[in-house]
Amino acid sequence: MNIFGIGTDIINIKRLEKSFKKNGKKFRNKIFTKNEIFYCENKKNTSPYYAKRFAAKEAFVKALGTGFRKNITFKDIEVYNDNFGKPSIKINRSVDNFLKKKIKNKKYKIYLSLSDDLPWAQATVIISYR
Repeated sequence: MNIFGIGTDIINIKRLEKSFKKNGKKFRNKIFTKNEIFYCENKKNTSPYYAKRFAAKEAFVKALGTGFRKNITFKDIEVYNDNFGKPSIKINRSVDNFLKKKIKNKKYKIYLSLSDDLPWAQATVIISYR
C-alpha cells in the first residue's frame, strides 16, 4: 500500500451554525447531498453531523491535492455511514476518473476518520493505492 495523500480539516461548529442561520437552505443545499441532509436532519443535534461532513470534504480535497478546483465541488463528495456507523466517502464519477488519472489507474482506497468535541469538528482523510 502506498499513500497518495493525507488531508485533515477542523471546523468550529458554531461558525457553521452561523452560516446556516445566515444562508439557510441555500447554503445547506450547495454543500451537502440529499443523502447527507437526510442523515443529519434525523439527528437530535444536527450541527456536529453537518460540521464533520463539511470537514471531511475539505480534508478529502486536501488529500487529493487540488482543493475545490478542477471542477470539483462539495456535492461531488458524499460522506455516509455503514450499518455499524463507520464513516466513508463516496465520490462521483468525474472525481473518480480524476483520481484514477493521477494514480495511473491503480486501485485506491479512501480512509476517513471523523471526530467532534464542541465547538470543534475534525476529519482526516487518507488516500492509498496499490
